[in-house]
Amino acid sequence: MRAAVSKKFVRGSVNGTLALDRSGRTPTLCVNHQALDQVIQLAADLADRIDAEKPRIDGLLSIRGIIEANEQQDSEEDRATLDVAIQASFDNALAALVTARSEEGARLAEIVAAHVDEIELLSDRASSLAASQPAALEARLRQQIEALCGAEPRLSEERIAQEVALLLVKADIREELDRLRAHVGAARDLLASDEPVGRRLDFLCQEFNREANTLCSKASDIELTRIGLDLKACIDRLREQIQNIE
Repeated sequence: MRAAVSKKFVRGSVNGTLALDRSGRTPTLCVNHQALDQVIQLAADLADRIDAEKPRIDGLLSIRGIIEANEQQDSEEDRATLDVAIQASFDNALAALVTARSEEGARLAEIVAAHVDEIELLSDRASSLAASQPAALEARLRQQIEALCGAEPRLSEERIAQEVALLLVKADIREELDRLRAHVGAARDLLASDEPVGRRLDFLCQEFNREANTLCSKASDIELTRIGLDLKACIDRLREQIQNIE
C-alpha cells in the first residue's frame, strides 16, 4: 500500500482507515468450567452460613466470565482472500483519490494562472511608473532645495543632475522588474508541465516575494509602494493555493 501511494503522490501525507465488518459471523459460546466450579464452591461454602436457595442455572450463567464467546479463527485461505479484498478496496480508494485530486488540480491551475497574470500586470504597471521616475525625482529634489535654501544661492544645474543621478541609482527597480517577468515565465512553464511542480512553485513564490520586498524598499512614490504591496498580497494568495498542488 505504501509503495502504491508513493507511485501516485510525491507531496503531502496520505492516511488510510480500514473498517472490517464481521457482523455476518456468529461467535461460538462456551462455558468457562474453571470459573463455574469456583462459583459453585463459593455457593456451597456460603450455604452453611446463610439460609438461601440453591443457585439456579440461569443465575450462574449470567455471572460475568462464566459464558465466553470465541471468535471463529480464520484459515490461511480465508486470510489470503481477505488480504486480496483489502488490497482491492484500497486500490479503488486510491484511484478515486487520484481522480479527485486531478479534478481539483485542474481548477487550481486556473486560479494559479490568474494570480500569475495579476503579478505580470502589476509588474507592467510598476515598469510604467519607473519610466517617469527621473522627472519626478528631479522635481522633488528641486522643491526640497528651494524649501531649504530659500533666498540663498541655489545649486548649479550640474550639481542637481549629479544628485538626481545618485537618487536614480538607489531607486532603480529595473532589475527587480526583469526578474519578476522571468519568474512569471517560469511559473507558466511549470503550470504547463505534466510533472509534479508544487515544490518548485513554492520555491518560485519565495523568489517572487523577495523581488516584491526589494521593490517596496526602493519605491520613491506612494503609487509605486501601493503596487509593491499589491504584489505581496497577490503572491501570498498564490502561495496559499500552491500548498494544495502536487
